[in-house]
Amino acid sequence: MAVSSYTAKGKKLFEVYVNGFDIRGRRVQMRKRGITSIRKAQDLEFEFERKLAISKESDVNLRWHEWFIDCLNLLKVNHMPSTIYAYEKVCGKWVNRHLDIKELRNISKMDIHELLYEKMPTDEVTQHTRKQVLKIVKRIFQVAIDNGKLDRNPCQGMVVKVPEPEMKVLTNSEAQKLLFQAKLTNHRFYPVWLTALFTGMRSGELISLKWSDVDFETCQINVVRSWSNKNGYTSTKSQKVRIVPISEELLVFLKQLKLKRGQEEFVLPQLAEWKRGDAAYVLKDFCRCLKITEIRFHDLRATFITNLLSRGTPLVQVMAVVGHSDMETTNVYLRKAGIEL
Repeated sequence: MAVSSYTAKGKKLFEVYVNGFDIRGRRVQMRKRGITSIRKAQDLEFEFERKLAISKESDVNLRWHEWFIDCLNLLKVNHMPSTIYAYEKVCGKWVNRHLDIKELRNISKMDIHELLYEKMPTDEVTQHTRKQVLKIVKRIFQVAIDNGKLDRNPCQGMVVKVPEPEMKVLTNSEAQKLLFQAKLTNHRFYPVWLTALFTGMRSGELISLKWSDVDFETCQINVVRSWSNKNGYTSTKSQKVRIVPISEELLVFLKQLKLKRGQEEFVLPQLAEWKRGDAAYVLKDFCRCLKITEIRFHDLRATFITNLLSRGTPLVQVMAVVGHSDMETTNVYLRKAGIEL
């Protein structure tokens, strides 16, 4: 931004040039030549600077792709990297190319419906994926409302119904066979599978379990943290510490494992396959070889929960042990255990 002088036809004249960027990041340039006095040039410079300032602060109708970038920057303050990664991945694949240049204020409920049911191919997309897309898009619009960019959410009232997820659990005899054969073959995942079946802890909670969390005197495990390859070590899913009781059989196993692990900080081996997310494939392959129900890693937790419920353990106690804060979540396991609330 400057006032400069030059000579034309023997006269001293002035030029004013101001440049910058508006609220959308577009370059703004204002220039005028032939001004006859320095005072007039300075007055014009002031006016140009004022217009530039207004263009930076003016409330323009943001387009989807512009707000998406701003929204992610806002969410990074209070959300985990895994959440930001999910937003980028889901929107990058299904949303951004369809809503890209649409102005945020002009996106309608019909646009969202078209996105979910016409732009997302039926043969490629499950109802679970549609539900996730709707949840993320709805959240992005809500952040726009919270920040004064919008006064309505076009996703309001929209719901994607999904079937109840298939849950597989091991019977008692299958669980015994799994652990017996895993111990017999000295399978690297044996300590992990046994601890999962006897505690119902989530995968990330098991990975981050330390010996300092295990109280052999009171026979309790303090579940205080979790781990993921995107977020590293964080608090538990519910953001709360919970206590898991140690059964007599698990107590014997843990004491033996403590002697075997020596000075290791973590209770369970930090297996590379486990940390890169392949634990489900390892377990499924092993179950297939044993000709028992082919389950995923998370189904070890489901087996623990349904076993507790089928034995008549009070619902409130089960919820406390496994870290369920919502009874609706536990209801899924009740139905699997064949129990009416």
